[in-house]
Amino acid sequence: MQKKRPIIWTIKYTLLNAAYFSAFCTIHAYAAVYLLANGFNNTEVGVLLAVANIVSAVLQPVIASIIDRPGPLTNRNFILISVTGILAGSIILMFIPGNKVLIFAVYAAIYMIQFVYQPVMTALCFEYQKAGCGIYYGLARGLGSASFAVTSIFVGRAVENGGVSILLWVTVATMILSVLVILVFRKPGGENDHRENPEIKHSDGAGGFSSFVKSYPAFMLFLLGTICFFFAHNMINDFMIQIIRNLGGNETELGYATFLQAILELPVMALIAVVLKKISADKLLVISGIAFFIKILILVFAKGMPMMYLSQSFQLFAYAVFIPAGAYYVSKTMAELDQVKGQAFITSAITIGGVFSNLISGFILDHLGIRPMLITGSIVCAVGVVVTFIAMTRLPGRV
Repeated sequence: MQKKRPIIWTIKYTLLNAAYFSAFCTIHAYAAVYLLANGFNNTEVGVLLAVANIVSAVLQPVIASIIDRPGPLTNRNFILISVTGILAGSIILMFIPGNKVLIFAVYAAIYMIQFVYQPVMTALCFEYQKAGCGIYYGLARGLGSASFAVTSIFVGRAVENGGVSILLWVTVATMILSVLVILVFRKPGGENDHRENPEIKHSDGAGGFSSFVKSYPAFMLFLLGTICFFFAHNMINDFMIQIIRNLGGNETELGYATFLQAILELPVMALIAVVLKKISADKLLVISGIAFFIKILILVFAKGMPMMYLSQSFQLFAYAVFIPAGAYYVSKTMAELDQVKGQAFITSAITIGGVFSNLISGFILDHLGIRPMLITGSIVCAVGVVVTFIAMTRLPGRV
């Protein structure tokens, strides 16, 4: 099938990605900044993020299964509903400064909605590609990450000079752009054709959960390591502004640190296929775990912002390696009927690590301070490295 107007379709999809990840920066990367400025303490911030993460993890497969069936709720329509909801929520937040109860409910909702429609964005691309639309996914997704990096630089300085309201204005602007783009994002042949959602493929595999555990002991132990890695990873990301302030920085430095982290992911993810030809996925997962550990350990001993930037540079070997290596590991070690289940378990482990981090980190930060929080994260991450090393070198089920 000849692809239709690849430049136009790729531009449209790139705009959707750029708007999504710009808003992801203001809503997620700057969540603590916004909430702390509105009277929340660190424990309350952790609880809010944990609640939003749990709800989004539950809703993602539910929404995907509904979209997967023929009917009016297509990928495109769900994205339109989602961006409209975030737009409305952001406008509401502009009129309720200081009202913690309402802010909690509305912010948790928009935070959750944005997580839920992230995989639908990917599904939209594959659906339209099957319909003959020429979309270069890698290019569009890469430029989306670049928009996150650029937005982090801009809003960091803007928040420092003009306050946290700028976060809402940027979110509103990006959601308006999303609405306009999705309105003209119409698939040739209509939206209600029977379609598959590539994010969720239905399979019960060869057996139940107990059978899965017995078949892949290395993988199940690796999931424990993943929880530990993302406990530390989310600790840094969700409470980065407090870490940076402790090192003498402010919102401007937060923007620089977030930019550095995001921009370093691009070349590694682009070249990971080449790396995998030289180093197996199981070894890369151990390497990424060590990088997660070094990243947070540097912050335990950090005395200024240069050490923060050094820590962020290890994103190059941590998250940027972990995500593609994890997917490749599943595809190489599991039976075809178990592969979707395996990918889902990795996502669940990442979410669980984030939830525990949200709840525990905020409490430690409020009662003990920055350094005890980072020491806790380092210990948990070190456990994850040991567990993953054992899983990938001592148990059956390796690449």
